Amino acid sequence: MRDRPDYSAYVAERSPRLLRTAYLLCRDQALAEDLLQTALVKAWRCWRRIEGDPDPYVYRILVNTNATWRRRRWRGEDVRDVPEIAAPGDATSAADNRAMLWAALGRLPPRQRAVLVLRYFEDLTESRVAEIMGCSTGTVKSQTSKALAKLRIDPVIAASVTAERN
Repeated sequence: MRDRPDYSAYVAERSPRLLRTAYLLCRDQALAEDLLQTALVKAWRCWRRIEGDPDPYVYRILVNTNATWRRRRWRGEDVRDVPEIAAPGDATSAADNRAMLWAALGRLPPRQRAVLVLRYFEDLTESRVAEIMGCSTGTVKSQTSKALAKLRIDPVIAASVTAERN
């Protein structure tokens, strides 16, 4: 199989951003690297058939492959400590807030997490996310709404907000 220059240029240019997306989807660096590599191999196999911008196609591969891997992966006991809440004005509070957000994002169902990652971290439009995920724009809106509602009532985030107000 011969190398395709357009594909090589795409991989060189987009890999860092795609790796970040893969990490946000699966929340594990090694798994994100595997996920990206798998997605890029799948994209390479049908590169000649992709017309126009390949980003939606590759993002869709990332989302679908991650969902497939989650269904197949054994989910044993996942023991985690609840992070300590930093005092307001503490120098580590921004890092703690970021860690709480990552943990809360990880507790969302994969489809809701994918919608938030594509919509807010990748800054894609609702129609672009719908195209990538193979659903309607209304589904993207409802999944976004449900995901944000779950984040609002997440017990760790709620405890942090309550502690900051007191």
